[in-house]
Amino acid sequence: MKTMRDNLLDIYRDFYGNGSDETVRDVIRSVTGEEEPARGYTYDHAKARTPDRASDRPASPSGGASDGVQEIETEITTDTEYEARAKAQKKTAEDAGKPKEPEKSGMEELNELIGLKTVKHDVEELVGLAKVMKMRREKGMKEVPVSLHLVFSGNPGTGKTTVARILAKLYKEIGILEGGQLVETDRSGLVAGYVGQTAIKTQKKIEEAMGGILFIDEAYTLNQKDENFGQEAIDTILKAMEDHRDELIVIVAGYTELMKAFIESNPGLKSRFNKYLDFPDYTAEELQQIFELQCKKYQYKLTEDADKAVRERIIRVEETKGENFANAREVRNLFEKIITNQAARVSQLESVDEEMLTTITIEDLEDLEEVGKGEEDGSSRLLEMIETLENLGSGDADAGAADGAEDEDPEAAGSSEEEAEPEKAADKEDDADKTADEGEEAAE
Repeated sequence: MKTMRDNLLDIYRDFYGNGSDETVRDVIRSVTGEEEPARGYTYDHAKARTPDRASDRPASPSGGASDGVQEIETEITTDTEYEARAKAQKKTAEDAGKPKEPEKSGMEELNELIGLKTVKHDVEELVGLAKVMKMRREKGMKEVPVSLHLVFSGNPGTGKTTVARILAKLYKEIGILEGGQLVETDRSGLVAGYVGQTAIKTQKKIEEAMGGILFIDEAYTLNQKDENFGQEAIDTILKAMEDHRDELIVIVAGYTELMKAFIESNPGLKSRFNKYLDFPDYTAEELQQIFELQCKKYQYKLTEDADKAVRERIIRVEETKGENFANAREVRNLFEKIITNQAARVSQLESVDEEMLTTITIEDLEDLEEVGKGEEDGSSRLLEMIETLENLGSGDADAGAADGAEDEDPEAAGSSEEEAEPEKAADKEDDADKTADEGEEAAE
């Protein structure tokens, strides 16, 4: 069996011809420090690597061997690394040989969305208007100045971000936007905690979105009382919208009423955002279609009983939805919970076939927490907790005031306190401390 020395010697001669054995020995010692072959290294591996390495090696000025020890190929490849590299190269070749699916146009993607009939119509009108204005401009005709900035209003999970991404693609296809990228952000991506930093942070997002669409979710959070950082972000965005009319489109999104109040709060916003797209909640039938789409996308199918149970659950969720119902997000949460239950059930089976891996049964719908209340229930529970804590903190004070402390005359109240005995005053202070401690424990 060849030693490491023999292998390196053969490689050296392949590159540079016969040379001094002493030179080769010096190279071997300087690189490996040993004469034994490295584990997993074979002569075939070295031979397979030499042609590529030789083509990359610069020739010496004399046309012979290059000076310097580092020019000698000495990298050691283990069997495992060699096989992994071969598999990766094979997979790359296979992927290159596969026919790529034709990319869908923006309008095809828009029409494939479930529901949103009014939104689709509005988007088609916007794209058509922008296309005609561009044609008139190219022919030297006068064009009506039209704002392409938009307000997307509606509850969570109604497809606002998806439509914004498709709109960016459509505008690129007709030549309105050069890049067609969608940059998503919210208050946290625009506002900094120090004076002067918000404008810099916002400007970076604007530069990232240049040539595409800047999508600001929950934009109304930028307008808060007793706080100027959000206003600094708004001012920076408005300036960019004015300076880069043909390079940047801004879409602000959020709950319907909050977005209306946000736009009305600032004359600059009101003049630039004059087009609203309202995203309605999905119907029960549309939510069912979204669930079926998830199943198809990830190769799942439901038994007849399971399909009926899912439909009944979705109908119940839609009928009892709260004000801030999360729509498609609720359906995705339901889908994820069901497939988690299915995986737990299938994993306990000794023999599993493809049919079992793809089938959702009625068993997988058991013990599901009620969905559909989403953020509404969460907000309600939070408000209840706050109210409870406030009651705990003021409980003893209210009880002590029941016999006449509700009197609104401050002088009468002060007179009563002055006449109280020191012992009773101390007791009241102890009770107040105890109440505060109980409130803190409840809050924890």
